[in-house]
Amino acid sequence: MKRNLKILYGLVAPTLILTFATLAHAQEASNQQGGTNTFKWIHFVVVAAAFYWVFWKLLPPKFHAKADSISSAIAKASAAKAEAERQLAEATAKLASLEHEVAQFRAQAQKDVAAELERLRGMIKVDADKIAVAARAEIEAAERAAGVELKVLAAKLAMDRAESLVGKEMTPALQQSMLNQFVQNLEGRPN
Repeated sequence: MKRNLKILYGLVAPTLILTFATLAHAQEASNQQGGTNTFKWIHFVVVAAAFYWVFWKLLPPKFHAKADSISSAIAKASAAKAEAERQLAEATAKLASLEHEVAQFRAQAQKDVAAELERLRGMIKVDADKIAVAARAEIEAAERAAGVELKVLAAKLAMDRAESLVGKEMTPALQQSMLNQFVQNLEGRPN
């Protein structure tokens, strides 16, 4: 509003200067022509009334309307600034809470990783125990199989050795005597 008054006063001053300059020039011209002073005064009054009507009646409402639109634009800008500051405050608060949440997520992730690591260690230990039991069972089975194989091999070697010894010492006369002795044993038994 004050700005509009300054503009109005800025327009009035040059207008008055121009009017007074015109009057002075008209006075000088009338003094040289010698007469028609009344016509010039009437003309001056009409021009002054037109200026008055334009500058004090028509333009102030336009200046007031412009001032009102500028005031409303300033009010809207102030509201937009307040909203932007509110959003900035929210964003700052969210950023601060986001850092806190990230720290919480990081701590939770470390706890989860530690728990998962413990769980995996437990599973690995259980699996290692199962593998050790299975390995012991396989070793015992292999030992038993090896013992059986060893006995079979020992029995075969003993048979081969006995066969070779018997083959060397066995003569046809000894064979006949053993056979006779076997038959006699069978005859002496009751059926």
